Amino acid sequence: MLEKLFKLNDNGTNIRTEIIAGITTFMTMAYILFLNPNILGVTGMDKNAVFFATAISAGFVTIAMGLVANFPMALAPGMGLNALFATVALAGVGMPWQSALGAVFISGLIFILLTVTKVRQILVTAVPDSLKRAITVGIGLFITIIGFKLSEIMVVTAQVIPPTLASLGKSVAPTTLKYFEWNIGMGSFSNPSMVLCLIGLGLAAILMALRVKGALLISIVASTLIGIPMGVTVIPENFKVFSLPDFHHLAVGALDIKGALNMGIWTVIFTFTFVELFDTFGTLVGTATKAGLIDKDGKSPKIGKAMLVDAIGVSFGALMGTSTVTTYVESAAGIGEGGRTGLTAITTGVLFLLALVFAPLAGIIPNAATAPALIIVGVLMASSVLEIDFNDFTEGFPAFVTFIMMPFTYSIANGIAGGIVAYTVLKVATGKAKKVHWMMYILFVLVVVRYIFLSE
Repeated sequence: MLEKLFKLNDNGTNIRTEIIAGITTFMTMAYILFLNPNILGVTGMDKNAVFFATAISAGFVTIAMGLVANFPMALAPGMGLNALFATVALAGVGMPWQSALGAVFISGLIFILLTVTKVRQILVTAVPDSLKRAITVGIGLFITIIGFKLSEIMVVTAQVIPPTLASLGKSVAPTTLKYFEWNIGMGSFSNPSMVLCLIGLGLAAILMALRVKGALLISIVASTLIGIPMGVTVIPENFKVFSLPDFHHLAVGALDIKGALNMGIWTVIFTFTFVELFDTFGTLVGTATKAGLIDKDGKSPKIGKAMLVDAIGVSFGALMGTSTVTTYVESAAGIGEGGRTGLTAITTGVLFLLALVFAPLAGIIPNAATAPALIIVGVLMASSVLEIDFNDFTEGFPAFVTFIMMPFTYSIANGIAGGIVAYTVLKVATGKAKKVHWMMYILFVLVVVRYIFLSE
């Protein structure tokens, strides 16, 4: 039955591999269950309600991805998008969070329209192969940085520095402005979280080198156990494996679409739509390419279904009471374990639903235990840089812009936007305009409009 439904043999996989891949993806994504409530909590939303919405939306939409598209991709409320949501609906400052949910719901409807009309699918063939490879590399670098930050191997601090006369201008008093300089450095070996991550990273690397199946999952479990005597894995008193959180203040159906429209927030809706469009495109194409699910011409019969599930997931998440649900780059962790079909996604989705019952158990997995998996997957994805033709500057430079901007601006969308602009300009300037897909020109205009006229 499973063979017929997911075509396991055709995809060079088996049930055991798919389940391990699904578990691995879940364990690298489980942090969102506990991080999302903290982020959205600043809007005045009940944290338990956000936990419920996160688990439910991630579970059902990910299962839908597996059943409908047969893709090994997992979805959940997106990092970055939830921060944007929190900024828009900041308690006492922004719009009511109910109206912000309404804006997310509307952006989901726009996505459904773009998907049904096959505009999003055209993107897959419109974007050149060099940028597709660069997207894969950029995502690899991006999730590596996430792993470094979660493990505290990379520490980011800020310090106030005095403004220069050149930066101030003659009409501004020096005392009216403050500037910040971000200092990035390595963490301390006296930090047990960093030490635990290095142990897990070494273990994962050795197991990968030995081609041990389930290497990433084994490293996560082992690191979690090792973290107990180190004090990194914290097991609370009266710990219970089975326990449901308090769900008395659920936000299911609390979105206010009318309020969103009345507030004239089309700029907010457009921003949600723009960022989600490129984030999802980058994640789907980047991870699917690495998994061999997109052919050499950049096509896949499943990509349209995957995008439709993603689009519906945006509105479904808003109905449940959470920010934009999107495809996760951490899906690459499961793909790195051999996940190739929807069975991987279904396994991940079921675990998200079970997390409602196993919430305390999922909560004890420290960031330092999952960070090595992200770093290792970053290595696997960065290898796609070998497939980029840097001898052709009109291909190499846009690719470089794409994968460098992703980690350095901490945004997949910024990287793709930069690559689109660089590619289009260079091709036109060198007399190769006919080689540029017509959709790329439309994307070029949209990017320019977004960053010039809608930037704060």
